[in-house]
Amino acid sequence: MSKVITPEQAAALIPDGACVAWTTAGLCCFAEEMAIAMQKRFLETGHPRDLWITHSCGCGDHKERGFNHFGYEGMVRKHVGGHIGESPKLGALVLDNKVESHLIPQGVMTHLWRQIAGKKPGVLTKVGLGTYVDPRLEGGKVNSITKDDFVKLVEFDGEEYLYYKPFKIDVAVIRGTTCDENGNFTMDKECLFLESLQLAMAAKACGGIVIAQVQYVSKPGTLHPKTVRVPSVLVDHIIVGKPENHLQTKVTYLNPALCGDVRTPLGSVPPLPLDERKIIGRRAAMELRPGAIVNMGIGMPDGVASVAAEEGVTDMMTLTTELGNFGGMPAKGPDFPSTWNSECTIEHPSMFDFYDGGGLDICFLGAAQIDEEGNTNVSKFGTRVVGPGGYVNISSTAKKVVFVGTLTAGAEYKVENGTIKILKEGNIKKFLPKVTQVTFSGKNSVKNGQKAVYVTERAVFTLEEGQVTLIEVAPGLDLEKDVIAAMDFRPRISPNLKEMPKELFMPTWGKLEEVVKSHA
Repeated sequence: MSKVITPEQAAALIPDGACVAWTTAGLCCFAEEMAIAMQKRFLETGHPRDLWITHSCGCGDHKERGFNHFGYEGMVRKHVGGHIGESPKLGALVLDNKVESHLIPQGVMTHLWRQIAGKKPGVLTKVGLGTYVDPRLEGGKVNSITKDDFVKLVEFDGEEYLYYKPFKIDVAVIRGTTCDENGNFTMDKECLFLESLQLAMAAKACGGIVIAQVQYVSKPGTLHPKTVRVPSVLVDHIIVGKPENHLQTKVTYLNPALCGDVRTPLGSVPPLPLDERKIIGRRAAMELRPGAIVNMGIGMPDGVASVAAEEGVTDMMTLTTELGNFGGMPAKGPDFPSTWNSECTIEHPSMFDFYDGGGLDICFLGAAQIDEEGNTNVSKFGTRVVGPGGYVNISSTAKKVVFVGTLTAGAEYKVENGTIKILKEGNIKKFLPKVTQVTFSGKNSVKNGQKAVYVTERAVFTLEEGQVTLIEVAPGLDLEKDVIAAMDFRPRISPNLKEMPKELFMPTWGKLEEVVKSHA
């Protein structure tokens, strides 16, 4: 008997108060058709209401899609996830104390699904120690109505760990490419595998149901068994998504290079213009070494990948994304977290096993705020809370972490003649005595022997003996006027203070390969 039902029938299966778990990464693998049907039913009937929605990665397009479909008072009671910044409508309810919310490291969430699937006690990990999820700071609680303790500090064999508690999942909503009528589920046109299998198992272990959104339905027994990512015994119902509600990324419906069907020439990716972003990307890329396993974050870190491609060194290392891709080049902007020409795609929880186990040699991440102890913040801005995504896992476990960003926000620059000129100073200082929220712990970084580097367009810093230390200044800049005055604390000054390489500020560089090889 076919398991195919309409989206409207599927939405009617969601009871009030249910815990509904979703696969998502922006809009990759997100069941938009299901979310639309749930929104429509709520607006027409007031049900389902008081939901607990949960996910590991960010979800939305900053406008109407994704979890923005749930941005109605009364529809959601509780939210637990890794990131909420792409869902401003839901985020507004959290800020107004209308929805409880815990923001938890993305990798921890993916591992929690496996623990729930196996009816195990939860996740015990060092990930998050010293950050805002540590109960000694905020415990991951986002607002004042969030009272329950989701995270506990425990001691095991004389060492500190964080314990993340499991919970009951009533409905798992997953998304793939094809289901046969029995429910065998493939993902061959998706950019990622994410945690479809683990979430489906978790829901079934809790006595819940699994709803799968796909593009195509086939006859039973016609799918190759090795393409099936979730077996039929774990899928209860199937809905078919319209093309416009089944995007590969936030903006792309189907690009074969993003799902591994073809390989596109990376030389066709246009180089960055010579501006502050390219300067930062060039200097940060100097931290690379041959054979390194690398993670590139979204935003400013995109520039590092672009520089590596322009300089022809991409093949000298392996670029990865926390969502599961090895090799190729991470896509930029709204196509992130897909990857051009990925060599291998694994499941989301398995990638975080690799990361948490020390598999990353170096990562490049943004930083909205940095303080004198080397702490960084990317998860909270004033009253706006967005969450960390994979930042906490990645930054706390990589052997070297390189934070990239401008020294101030809103400044205007001119790059010429091997120098950078500040035409207008920024109105927001990013180097502060104390960050608003600790997303990366400088203290833990020092304790773990990790190397931390902070690269801006006019200066480079490292974390030495627990203090942010200035090691390089851009050519032509005045140390006190152009750097120190733009910070709200005075950094430690290295006795070996150097000038940033002048070639970084020239139209053509061409020296990255030589620099990378020198680190071999």
